[in-house]
Amino acid sequence: MDLPRSFTIREGDLRVLNPIDEAKLATLGRVIGLVPDAELLDLCSGKGELLCTWARDHGITGTGVDISTVFTAAARDRAAELGVADRVRFVHGDAAAYVPEHPVDVACCVGATWIGGGVPGTLELLDRALRPGGMALVGEPYWRIDPPDEETVAGSHARSRDEFRDLPGLVASFGECGWDLIEMVLADQDSWDRYAAAHWLNLRRWLDANPDDELAAELRRELTEDPLRYVRFQREHLGWGVFALLRR
Repeated sequence: MDLPRSFTIREGDLRVLNPIDEAKLATLGRVIGLVPDAELLDLCSGKGELLCTWARDHGITGTGVDISTVFTAAARDRAAELGVADRVRFVHGDAAAYVPEHPVDVACCVGATWIGGGVPGTLELLDRALRPGGMALVGEPYWRIDPPDEETVAGSHARSRDEFRDLPGLVASFGECGWDLIEMVLADQDSWDRYAAAHWLNLRRWLDANPDDELAAELRRELTEDPLRYVRFQREHLGWGVFALLRR
């Protein structure tokens, strides 16, 4: 059980594996009012930057679960680097199937709602892990501008126009699922640019070092096509944010 190797090549040495940068991640930890010794569960925790930096800055404890062996190892290294390995732990496994030993204060799925088949199902996964009154954090794309055609939909990496809502529709969906939105931190175009362009640099460096690898042709094609697709479609049309929610 692992992610395809192309994922780890594309992400390279990035620490935050979504379009909010390290400053916005710090802002999120501050505005949701984290308190020392609060316990967090992070489903699809990637390289563990959320848990590790929040353990350092706010004194939280927590568990991260991710299907990638490479990302899980990087998360453990990051915890050791920041001196918080005694406060956070990282588990390699299926995040959708993981159930904590006891309820937690904050449950997160920041940018991987496919594990629940979308936002409603992911909120159910998070809710089952939360203590009464606990907080859910969900990271999710939304349409900034209504896509005018199917080319724009595909160019924004959506399987269909209905895969994402616009921001009012996404916020309304939280209420439809029985949750109050209490905070949000949204990506801007600069943080999108930093995330997308870092992939191109990682791909080019890898291609230069591995021209004969079996993935070289596929990733060469991606590097050729993705920058134009990004600036033509995704950058203008697709937004992304992390939303803090409490059960009604």
